Amino acid sequence: MASAELQGKYQKLAQEYSKLRAQNQVLKKGVVDEQANSAALKEQLKMKDQSLRKLQQEMDSLTFRNLQLAKRVELLQDELALSEPRGKKNKKSGESSSQLSQEQKSVFDEDLQKKIEENERLHIQFFEADEQHKHVEAELRSRLATLEMEAAQHQAVVDGLTRKYMETIEKLQNDKAKLEVKSQTLEKEAKECRLRTEECQLQLKNLHEDLSGRLEESLSIITEKVPFNDTKYSQYNALNVPLHNRRHQLKMRDIAGQALAFVQDLVTALLNFHTYTEQRIQIFPIDSAIDTISPLNQKFSQYLHENASYVRPLEEGMLHLFESITEDTVTVLETTVKLKTFSEHLTSYICFLRKILPYQLKSLEEECESSLCTSALRARNLELSQDMKKMTAVFEKLQTYIGLLALPSTEPDGLLRTNYSSVLTNVGAALHGFHDVMKDISKHYSQKAAIEHELPTATQKLITTNDCILSSVVALTNGAGKPLLESVPYEEALANRRVLLSSTESREGLAQQVQQSLEKISKLEQEKEHWMLEAQLAKIKLEKENQRFADKLRSTSSGQGLGLAQENPTGANATGQEETSARAALEPAHSTSLIGILTRTSDNEVPDVESREDLIKNHYMARIMELTSQLQLADSKSVHFYAECRALSKRLALAEKSKEALTEEMKVAGQNISRLQDELTTTKRSYEDQLSMMSDHLCSMNETLSKQREEIDTLKMSSKGNSKKNKSR
Repeated sequence: MASAELQGKYQKLAQEYSKLRAQNQVLKKGVVDEQANSAALKEQLKMKDQSLRKLQQEMDSLTFRNLQLAKRVELLQDELALSEPRGKKNKKSGESSSQLSQEQKSVFDEDLQKKIEENERLHIQFFEADEQHKHVEAELRSRLATLEMEAAQHQAVVDGLTRKYMETIEKLQNDKAKLEVKSQTLEKEAKECRLRTEECQLQLKNLHEDLSGRLEESLSIITEKVPFNDTKYSQYNALNVPLHNRRHQLKMRDIAGQALAFVQDLVTALLNFHTYTEQRIQIFPIDSAIDTISPLNQKFSQYLHENASYVRPLEEGMLHLFESITEDTVTVLETTVKLKTFSEHLTSYICFLRKILPYQLKSLEEECESSLCTSALRARNLELSQDMKKMTAVFEKLQTYIGLLALPSTEPDGLLRTNYSSVLTNVGAALHGFHDVMKDISKHYSQKAAIEHELPTATQKLITTNDCILSSVVALTNGAGKPLLESVPYEEALANRRVLLSSTESREGLAQQVQQSLEKISKLEQEKEHWMLEAQLAKIKLEKENQRFADKLRSTSSGQGLGLAQENPTGANATGQEETSARAALEPAHSTSLIGILTRTSDNEVPDVESREDLIKNHYMARIMELTSQLQLADSKSVHFYAECRALSKRLALAEKSKEALTEEMKVAGQNISRLQDELTTTKRSYEDQLSMMSDHLCSMNETLSKQREEIDTLKMSSKGNSKKNKSR
């Protein structure tokens, strides 16, 4: 015990010592690097001083040269002043000499101008070099001061660590002395404990013999006189191993397979619903490719983007539950451990629904506040808000009952057997409620989509996205309706049972028929979903066509009434003849367009030429307006695509930049990893050395302890020998 405590103490101290040693090495390395940087800066400062001296010498030489040139200019000016009066006295004879002096003067002036420019250029260079040297010198001096300060700080840290190491060493030595004293006391206690242990073993042996005799006597009495009743206590009945029923197992596996198919359909529909909802908030009421959407919708889109990490585990959990139910196992609630995992996945998805519900409600409120939102659309949005709240509440209710069903697998007393049927009934009721809520959502969302499609700003992308969301909602509704099987009457069930019992078909044939029926049912469900969606779209188109046809009929009737009101008796015959000839020529066509309406007249109404021309004019004006709107829509789409392309190019550039930055970071991380690996190897080696030293020390201590024990034993033997000798004497 003493050696174990001593070893633990030494391990802790060794760990602290290795940490301090590693810190000391890092600080020493930092001090050496700073000293090297300081030496390099001093060398640079020395080189700058040498260059400054060279520039100073060049400046002195240029100043001397400048003085020489100034003196020469003065001499030349004096000579010029002397030559001018001579030229006045000897005009005639000195014309040629004046020309020579003018030429010399011009040459001197050019030479002087060049020297002045050169002198000015050299002055500028010297001034710039001087300013640069001063700036570099000041920067280097400041950097040298900071480095000296950091070196002083590092030296102070090193001194402090050295003092700490010395104190630690002294403390370790003191602890070692204390532990040696403690080990001696513990050895004495160990000897006493050995004696007590021997006494206790004797007592235990006696008690074991006594109790074994009593147990044999009690067992004989129980077998002879006490009847065994395993149903006396109800709490012990739960411990009974259930019987294996293969038919029950097949039924459980069939039920689990139906549940798996239901969950798979539900997961697919939920993934589509959340994904298309994310796509919708990116384009309505503000298109993210043209303008920035609100921060609320940005956060909502970010949360919806994570839906797969919460929805897909539901399918995985149910698949594991289905795989755990086989013909060889016994399936009861106490053995379905995988149901707990599915319950946990459902809980995480409900947490996701709770997280996105406030954002979904706020997003619908933001749509209601938009200028494009009508009163009917606002009413549909409010209904959808209430439906989303109901959907979250239904999922929470379903999770509560599934969690109760999963309790017996972890806590056998968590749910009584008498409550199993009521919990399953509540699960069915929750699924009924989910189906009702999804029907309401499908109804309200189809109305909302129809209203939005009639908006003038509705784009093709919005229409397509709404159709996709509607199809996912319809899939959810159909999937929720699958567990709701119709009840069979009792008499019909008995008749079906007799037919089933009297049937001579084999199990394989029935299984094939069931499989074929299931495939047909799945195909019919898919076709049903497809045609329901087609019917909804056709209904929307029919309403639009009816509205358009009603508008055309109203315009036609108004034009005919106006023509009859303005008709005079004198022109009736001519117009009548023209109408009969036109009707005779156009009657076999029977067109349903606006122009075709003009060719078909009733027995009571005969449109005149003016009303027909007005109708034709109105038709072509409407056609022109339609083509103009289509052209404007095409222009807006082209602008949208251009903006989207620009945004994509910007994203591509940003992605390239981020890629380069990430590669640089990866390089730096690789360097850091290599450096840390080197430090780890060094610290590992030092730690292994310290451990070897400590193990050697402990071995030596154990050897000394063994020697002391041997000496004690020899002393005991010698004392026994002396006592025997004394007795013999």
